[in-house]
Amino acid sequence: MSDTPRPGILPCQAIDALIAQGAIGADTAFEFDQVQPASLDLRLGARAWRVRASFLPGRHTVRERIATVAMHEVDLTPGVVLERGCVYIAELQEHLKLPRGVSARANPKSSTGRVDVFVRLLSDHGARFDDVDDGYEGRIYMEIAPQTFSVLVRTGTRLNQLRLKAGDPPRLRTESVGVDLTGEIAGFRGRRHAGVVDLDREDGHDPRDFWEPLRPKDGQLLLDPGEFYILASKQAVEIPVMEAAEMTPIDPSVGEFRVHYAGFFDPGFGTDEAHGKGSRGVLEVRSHETPFILEDGQTVARLVYEPLTERPDRLYGDLGSHYQRQGLKLSKHFRIWG
Repeated sequence: MSDTPRPGILPCQAIDALIAQGAIGADTAFEFDQVQPASLDLRLGARAWRVRASFLPGRHTVRERIATVAMHEVDLTPGVVLERGCVYIAELQEHLKLPRGVSARANPKSSTGRVDVFVRLLSDHGARFDDVDDGYEGRIYMEIAPQTFSVLVRTGTRLNQLRLKAGDPPRLRTESVGVDLTGEIAGFRGRRHAGVVDLDREDGHDPRDFWEPLRPKDGQLLLDPGEFYILASKQAVEIPVMEAAEMTPIDPSVGEFRVHYAGFFDPGFGTDEAHGKGSRGVLEVRSHETPFILEDGQTVARLVYEPLTERPDRLYGDLGSHYQRQGLKLSKHFRIWG
């Protein structure tokens, strides 16, 4: 990567090159749709551990820290239910040998956040969740903490994605994201004590068993503490083909809630060129300790844009997507509400 012309997010062809060079390896062959326009889907490995507490490795490797907090080991190969309210650490199939000048950052996949599964990447000796240091060599792991629903996963399930960066990309701009509370149904609230969501089963769950529709009054919605909500952005989101974006939470001083999961937006999302004009961002929102009244148009998150090092060979949706041209929409695991 020494010939990279400028700092930026690596597009799909550069990720393919890292795989070919052995800088990104895997325990099994990569799948054809793992490499997205500006990110790489990561797959669960064969084992996970139920742990009594979350942790950062710090001076230790992840496996050394697991040995001190593990309650029991879980075999993921046949499929296993991860219980809500519990914390697990899972090994990933992918491993890294990044060249100097290349770092990485992970985020939950859209479908993961929309079922309120909190996931974070861990690397050996890491001082931060989700961030992988320049030149890192070693295994990577994922913390998994289902919050609202228990979920069924197995070896190969994809819960998060990795974005590779050359150098220190500049922030091109930051845009505010407001919430839309104008529709007859303006959002959904997760039902407590629902069934299990199979995270590899698309269009296979009745949404009424898991979600309650929300009808705002006078452009307002009352958020109850500890509840999980799916809402939509007020404005359309468009990611130019030479840029990528990450959704980040707002300063908590402006409201007793947060957009619960950061999220990557790949180049081409919401653009005419990728046949996605008018796509909205879907927001996963959780209220904090006190009830909070959310108003139509209120800012709930920020989109931070960064440049790509070069134009990607394919755009968001070229390999198929459940979320291009989306409005308010539940995750791909649920049938269409109607």
